[in-house]
Amino acid sequence: MLRTPLLRNFRLVQVSSSRRYLATARPAVCDMTSDTATEVTDDMFDIMKSASRKDDVFGSDPSINDLEHHVAKMLGHEAALFCVSGCMTNQLGLRSLLTQPPHSVLCDSRSHVYLYECGGLAYHSQAGMTPVLPKNELYLTAQDVQDNLVTDDLCGALTKVISLENTLNGTIMPLEEMQQIRALAQQRDIKVHLDGARLWNASQETRIPLSEYGQLADTVSVCVSKGVGAPIGSLLVGSSQLVRRARHMRKLMGGGWRQAGLLAKIAHHCIDNVVPTMPETHRLTKHLASSLESMGMHTLLPVDTNMIFLDTTPLSVIELADGLKDHNILISRDEGSVTRIVLHHQVDSQAVDDFIHVASKLIQAKLDAGSKLGSRDKIDISKAYPSASVKL
Repeated sequence: MLRTPLLRNFRLVQVSSSRRYLATARPAVCDMTSDTATEVTDDMFDIMKSASRKDDVFGSDPSINDLEHHVAKMLGHEAALFCVSGCMTNQLGLRSLLTQPPHSVLCDSRSHVYLYECGGLAYHSQAGMTPVLPKNELYLTAQDVQDNLVTDDLCGALTKVISLENTLNGTIMPLEEMQQIRALAQQRDIKVHLDGARLWNASQETRIPLSEYGQLADTVSVCVSKGVGAPIGSLLVGSSQLVRRARHMRKLMGGGWRQAGLLAKIAHHCIDNVVPTMPETHRLTKHLASSLESMGMHTLLPVDTNMIFLDTTPLSVIELADGLKDHNILISRDEGSVTRIVLHHQVDSQAVDDFIHVASKLIQAKLDAGSKLGSRDKIDISKAYPSASVKL
């Protein structure tokens, strides 16, 4: 029997049998700004208390070692390294694949490694970057990659790594396209890194095992603090030799942590118990998106997993956010009419129903006041989240 959480900002809710193990409560404020917004329950703290308490710098903590072995096996690789963040595991993976400048990394222009890691590739790896906006504006293709490889060995920084991201903005990169990029990379003796922060979502939605994705990259970074629901952490997987090199460089970057077993213990639990609920989260996301579209709003990217990029016209985002706040639902207060909504395991069907009800009432109130819905202005999707659209 799960205990009732003691945290003041949690309230009791009805949960389905498939999600009952998560907790007997969800946060009183349902945060849909990001899947990093999940909150730790008292039950999760109880699980952490059962962790081993040894020193991971020396590789002697059983809880961390168990997690690393478990994730490496899931991804079809030899070894894994548990780190504090996805930024760190991306940078360690790329640094471990790169050897001697001049060299460069080809990536999607909307990718995390390009936009949100503080220029880490230049700092840590002395690497140039070749950001590419896919012609289909959804995901990189083998043709996109081939057209943008740096092959000038006199004046250029040769492409030594192709960095992919799946999912990206909630959309799934098809396995077949990844296979073609991998084949092209092998032909050119180029390594592949996969930022799989939300690869769990792609795997759960497509039912493609993580190992099938994992075999298409030399290094893979998978995050446990997003949809997986753990409080902290990300893992880098690869060959034993590469992970040993990454462990050395983690120490160089100040990332060696001592008694981190409690974080590994809850991450392991969330992988085994929260990840299988992702299809339900995706179902709720698609239900919310289709309901909002039926009111005249417009989704701006395919709703493949747990994200909705939304044009809220005829409402402004702030009007919608204020209405939702009164019902204990939080979304980003973006200017204009474009925003990003993200669901996770602590968003239940009642919260989605409340969201739909609030949006419907707000639109009806506008109509009753004599407002005309009108036509949409030209949409800049990057206002919802900068990586959603990067024009080079």
